Amino acid sequence: MTIEPRTETDHPPPRAGAKEWTALAVLSLPAMLVIMDLTVLHLAVPHLSADLAPSASQLLWITDIYGFLIAGFLITMGSLGDRIGRRKLLLIGGAAFGLASVLSAYASSAEMLIAARALMGIAGATLMPSTLSLIRNMFLDDRQRTTAISLWMMSFMVGGSIGPLVGGALLEAFWWGSVFLVGVPVMVLLLVAGPILLPEYRDPRSGRLDLLSAVLLLAAVLPVIYGIKKLASDGFGWLLVAAIAVGLTFAVLFVRRQRTLDDPLIDIELFRNRAFGATLGVMTTATFAMMGLNLFVMQYLQLVHGLSPFRAGLWVLPMTGAMMIGMMFAPLLAARFRPGYVIAGGLLVSAVGIVMVTQIDGSSGFGMLIAGTCVMAAGFTPPAALGTDLVIRAAPPEKAGAASAASETSNELGGALGLAILGSVGTAVYRSGMSDSLPSELSGDAAATAGDTLAGATAVAAALPDSVGGPLLDAARAAFTDGLQTTAVVSALTVLAGAVLAAVLLRRVGGPDVEPASGGEAEPAAVVVRPEEAPA
Repeated sequence: MTIEPRTETDHPPPRAGAKEWTALAVLSLPAMLVIMDLTVLHLAVPHLSADLAPSASQLLWITDIYGFLIAGFLITMGSLGDRIGRRKLLLIGGAAFGLASVLSAYASSAEMLIAARALMGIAGATLMPSTLSLIRNMFLDDRQRTTAISLWMMSFMVGGSIGPLVGGALLEAFWWGSVFLVGVPVMVLLLVAGPILLPEYRDPRSGRLDLLSAVLLLAAVLPVIYGIKKLASDGFGWLLVAAIAVGLTFAVLFVRRQRTLDDPLIDIELFRNRAFGATLGVMTTATFAMMGLNLFVMQYLQLVHGLSPFRAGLWVLPMTGAMMIGMMFAPLLAARFRPGYVIAGGLLVSAVGIVMVTQIDGSSGFGMLIAGTCVMAAGFTPPAALGTDLVIRAAPPEKAGAASAASETSNELGGALGLAILGSVGTAVYRSGMSDSLPSELSGDAAATAGDTLAGATAVAAALPDSVGGPLLDAARAAFTDGLQTTAVVSALTVLAGAVLAAVLLRRVGGPDVEPASGGEAEPAAVVVRPEEAPA
């Protein structure tokens, strides 16, 4: 077996060939599946509930534990891949994901399904940082790498968009477990093609994984993500605030421990690098705005315009198409302008699209909503691709797994904060608007239900005579639209703030000016083991 050092100072960097681009297609499939499995379960909940009869608490764990454990294990798994080999971890994770998918599909009890979904979450946490860090080392040419990351991110968008459509089609033809089996043939393909197409990369000087750091990180991320998401769905509660406080306390302990270790789980000094820390901050801000607004957009399509979940999913496809177009422009823009300016410009375009969303009303505006979300998505995707590229370039090549995981974790945190904070803003506007619009004929319980959420008002109106239910539903839709407009205003201001930060903090970042990761000192080269030279 021949081991070759590869460094970032090679001139010119070798360009990727047909094998690398074929390998990129293989890497994109598991990334797409991780996102699909976040969406398809919600469609299957009514069916599996009738079969497994889970309690309310068990149902919450069935739906949430997958995403929680992905968020909690991302950085640990990214760092583990740097140590033992990214291809090795990817293949282990792929095998575990496929096995967990089969266990989920054929679960005979709620407890078994929770355990299988937990295993899927841990396995899923190995897939995202492994695929992105492998791309980082396979595509050394700047333009090729930007294109590769754009295509990789496109797989996420496709997965998020087709998940509900594929899940709906399977549920119409098969039993609820079929939605989990989609990933099995993809993981089989990964296990067959991976050793042939993917080279192995690892840090030759890495030490053992610090298990205490991994525990501290899990204890930091899980309570914070759990508390934020439950605040978004259940409203304010002191126990949820306490959970977030506990998580932040463990986060402080985690950071302190990383500063004392010779080989930390993630190098805290990376965050002093603008190409790393500032980019993560800007992209977290953008994800915050996008995720929070999308929550209300989907509800608007279903509850205001009366679309089924499947038809609402179809109307999301134009936004996905706009994101793909935006991704195609990312490499072209990166070749002509500094990344900071592209990120700022893209976020300004997104802000224009969000402002368009503020112009809709309860009875019309469907076309304006679709056009606005398309402009928003097209503007957001070039910054997302270039921001991800900046983050993984800023880290030493042998630490790309941990850097990729930090990027994904920031997206998880930004999305959770967006759902919680913007969700609370929109809900508060809705409740304020309904406080003076409830018909006097409603009982106390019905009035409370209708005044709480649009879904509640829709259910109450369906049980009332048209003379009462019609005006109630009109008032509820108008109040919800006001909430959507307010949320859009806050989102637009947030995205504008992100654009300003990108223009100021990242204006000198890009190309040869990307700052070295560790004070400018040379880093040890990552070990590269070519697949055709690896032992059988």
